[in-house]
Amino acid sequence: MISSHAISNRAISRKAPARKALARSGTPHPLPALALSAVIAVIVAACDSNAAPNAEMPPPPEVSVATVLSKQVTQWDDFTGRVASPETVEVRPRVSGYVDRVNYREGDEVKKGQLLFTIDQRPYRAALARAQADLERARSEALLTQSQNARAQTLIEAKAISREEFDTRKAAAAQSNAAVRAAEAALTTARLDLQFTEVRSPIDGRAGRAMTTTGNLAQADATLLTTVVSVNPMYVYFESDEQSFLRYQELARKGERAATRNPVRIGLASEQGYPHEGTVDFIDNQVDPTTGTIHARAVLPNPDRQFTPGLFARVQLEGSGEFKAMLIDDKAVLTDQDRKYVYVLGPENKALRKDVVLGRLIGGLRVVQSGLAANDKVVVNGVQKVFFPGMPVNPKTVVMSAPEPQQQARVAQAQ
Repeated sequence: MISSHAISNRAISRKAPARKALARSGTPHPLPALALSAVIAVIVAACDSNAAPNAEMPPPPEVSVATVLSKQVTQWDDFTGRVASPETVEVRPRVSGYVDRVNYREGDEVKKGQLLFTIDQRPYRAALARAQADLERARSEALLTQSQNARAQTLIEAKAISREEFDTRKAAAAQSNAAVRAAEAALTTARLDLQFTEVRSPIDGRAGRAMTTTGNLAQADATLLTTVVSVNPMYVYFESDEQSFLRYQELARKGERAATRNPVRIGLASEQGYPHEGTVDFIDNQVDPTTGTIHARAVLPNPDRQFTPGLFARVQLEGSGEFKAMLIDDKAVLTDQDRKYVYVLGPENKALRKDVVLGRLIGGLRVVQSGLAANDKVVVNGVQKVFFPGMPVNPKTVVMSAPEPQQQARVAQAQ
């Protein structure tokens, strides 16, 4: 058997010629080359570390800072609603007949009593003439019976006629008087029917399109001719949530808020901000249990006819009395997961982070409930240049002011 020691000696004897051949070929050994590369890297790193303190640092970024604004404000709550007309009338005829004329221009404003439609009057004029003739006949008959009754009164006193004949003439006189009154009522009805052939606007407002035109049959109290809606003032109906309603009641009990006639601000979908003002004139008498809301109504003037029934409206309702608040520009606020924070100017012009608790937007500025002091200077422009707390900045002082209306609208939509 061959021992392990012999096998080891044979392996060593095989490697020896290979080393000699490598030495004769002049190829350098890899280990010294790696060691040389490592030494060069250490020297380069040392040179870089020595040169870093002497390199020129970039200047601090320029940012705009503004002192926190403290002032008395009033909170306004936001709701959505719909514009409605105080008076909406469906115009229908009171008599049947064929439409003879349409006497208005569709979409125009009309006055109360203005003629809108005319129904064919010829049959109603004939009915009026017949009623007049019936009244004249009844009156003539009444005169005859009354004279007969007067003679019967004389004759009964002279005992020239029987009591039965006297009672008959007296009853005939009473019947003739009743016939006159019936004929007078029929004449009044005929005159009303003739008057009702002229369909007039019951209110001041804007008339809609003609639903029935000339030549069509209009049935009394059934056929819709057109609609008329009042245009000034206008209503805005909206719904308040239960929590806000309870808060309003509490403020009213404390005397800090009126129960009704509270001011509101209105803005249409195409408008920036809330340029229209009105008041709440109605609050419903119960909360809807299915939605947890209560209906309310605001009334506002509409002299320029900007409001049309059915339009969407943004509503701001005064939600509190005056209170002192700290306000900042909303674009200064940054988000770190679920926390909100801002950068303030610290000692040596360094940007320091402060976590804040925010409230509502009031007048385009954000209410800060906690986290800031009244004299803090907040970074409002250039906050994206601050990469970490304690970073030096070049501050430029500006005044804390609300953004432009377009920016306010974008912020409101983002909320």
